[in-house]
Amino acid sequence: MDSPEFDLVVAGAGGGLVAALRAAELGSNVLVIDADEHFQRGNNTSMCTAMIPAAGTRWQHAAGVADSPEQFLGDIDRKTGGTADRRLARALADASAPLVTWLADAQALDLELVTDFRYPGHSTDRCHTIAGRHGSRLLNHLLRRAHDHPRIDVVAPMSLRAVHTSAGRVSGVEIATPDGRGEDLTATSVLLATNGFGADRALVRQWIPEIADAHYHGGGYSRGDALRIGRGLGADTAYLDAYQGHAALSSRSRTLVGWATVVHGGIIVNRDGRRFAPESTGYSEFAAMLAAQPGGAGWIIIDEHIEKLCSSFDDFRAVAESGSLVRADSAAELAGRLALPPETLADELAAAARSAAGPEPDRQGRTDERHPLSSPYVAIAITPALFHTQGGLVVDEHARVLAGGSPIPGLYASGGAAIGISGHGASGYLAGNGLITALGLAYLAAEHVNSPVPA
Repeated sequence: MDSPEFDLVVAGAGGGLVAALRAAELGSNVLVIDADEHFQRGNNTSMCTAMIPAAGTRWQHAAGVADSPEQFLGDIDRKTGGTADRRLARALADASAPLVTWLADAQALDLELVTDFRYPGHSTDRCHTIAGRHGSRLLNHLLRRAHDHPRIDVVAPMSLRAVHTSAGRVSGVEIATPDGRGEDLTATSVLLATNGFGADRALVRQWIPEIADAHYHGGGYSRGDALRIGRGLGADTAYLDAYQGHAALSSRSRTLVGWATVVHGGIIVNRDGRRFAPESTGYSEFAAMLAAQPGGAGWIIIDEHIEKLCSSFDDFRAVAESGSLVRADSAAELAGRLALPPETLADELAAAARSAAGPEPDRQGRTDERHPLSSPYVAIAITPALFHTQGGLVVDEHARVLAGGSPIPGLYASGGAAIGISGHGASGYLAGNGLITALGLAYLAAEHVNSPVPA
């Protein structure tokens, strides 16, 4: 580290890198620390699908897509039943277009608008992503930019033990190496970007018991550090029952199959060969539905047409390369290979194909337009998973942590360390909510740190 004094200390080298880059661009000296030596492949940013929802962008305009922050906010309201923190949702909807523009223009991130499919809950095409559609590519790009910036120091492994205050505002931090050696640094601002508490089973069982027994597919260092540090300073917390689940994790490879398989027309059956819910439901709330099925697992069934469409995802290709795809030329052969009742599976496949083509209503109430499945079929065994928690420290529209409703001067939180915009439980999660709160709140925090009179 070049200096023991920093304008901003960022704890968490995921979405928090956005804060480091923006703050440094505006003149701040920044220290980024991460407790995980292998954070480039082990944090939630690196494990996501790199989908950044943004409204009213130039990419949308070029594609003829009409959108606005108001429309984005309306989608959040509908998905959450009006339970999301509206002030925060408004701030992120408003900041989303400036964020992706800055990522492209100032950080040379090659973004594209996703128009080949649309996640449930979004009323228009607004997810912006990168080639490969994988968070590791996004994280590696941001990290290279941070390493190249003269005002940014990145140190890992290094954990944040405590945030110090003086006269009611942040004055410094205590950091520590894995062997316990600590050091105090002077800092005028701190961003808690350490994600949530998904890796702490006791906290998950306390706050989200419905998903506590599911596989955890997230950063191993997401242990509630921000909650501990923030609460020690009197910070408010909320939405601790909120989370992003996922029902499309490969049972064999523990790699994300991806919900695009379903949006394009795939169906999900349980171990009895039966569909049990409308697949047009969001992937987050579908996780608990899958967990409640016999054996707590099932199968995604697609065809070769959908397989080809999904090959743009690094994750899906990794699933295929792991040998997780089961192929069959007929429903009867597929049933045999999956050890499912042949008549039941054939009946479900035929009925799903008819409803997708239009002649009859869908048995599970699915109403989305989709490709009718046809042989040869492809099946992937799936297991439900917890990806990350969506509740945490209460923040305002500048990402400032609040205590008793008032900001703690100099303390900020982003991503899973902060409350999200998903309301309560799993059903309010809208695709990209995790990344927009990680990147968007980090961006807003950096803007405020460098405002003329931050408070």
